[in-house]
Amino acid sequence: MNIRINDLPDTLRPRERMAREGAAALSDAEILAIFLRVGVKGQSAIEIGRRLLQTHGGLSALGHLDLTQLSAEHGLGLAKAAQLVAAFELGARVAREHGRLTPLDSPIAAYDTFAPQMRHLPCESLRIALLDTRLRATRFLTISDGTVNETIAHPRDILHPVVLHRAHGFLLVHNHPSGDPSPSRADRDLTRRIAEAAALLQVNFLDHLIIGRPSPHHEPYYSFQEAGLL
Repeated sequence: MNIRINDLPDTLRPRERMAREGAAALSDAEILAIFLRVGVKGQSAIEIGRRLLQTHGGLSALGHLDLTQLSAEHGLGLAKAAQLVAAFELGARVAREHGRLTPLDSPIAAYDTFAPQMRHLPCESLRIALLDTRLRATRFLTISDGTVNETIAHPRDILHPVVLHRAHGFLLVHNHPSGDPSPSRADRDLTRRIAEAAALLQVNFLDHLIIGRPSPHHEPYYSFQEAGLL
């Protein structure tokens, strides 16, 4: 028999636990339940949250569903889906703001900024961060979105905003939906061509970072700068 959140003792209700122990004490499903507020017949809000996480593979993957996709989930509907989309968008904006305040002066700093937004994307996306002299991001731009294993861009498409906005330098980032960040031959060729063009224009090409996902078999990212190729 399914138990509603209101049937739980105060010590187990998500909102009451948050007030008493802080948000970090709650599970992902409990956090989702706070946004959902109520469940449906046969499932509490916590159980709906748990099902969504199991179905889609976690919060990051869930956060990349659009409003139409979320609205179609049993137990959500437009209003609850809109609340979740807004919550994930707030998180993404916080991450971008953090990236503007934190120098992207190392591969791990760049990974921490871009990974929450990119590691669960279903297709490759090529993005750049324009940097000031302190290596803080002044702009984040999407250059192109590709297929499950390829994104297409010309060096001029990447360098145009760098020159247009008179950036001190730039960081190039793309993701591998497979989760393995190992560079392909196309990745290596593109990096070499961009480095040559950037040198001619006298702008600083700091790194090309490939975002993957953590695994026992490989690192969660690949940095051309860290590998000594830039």
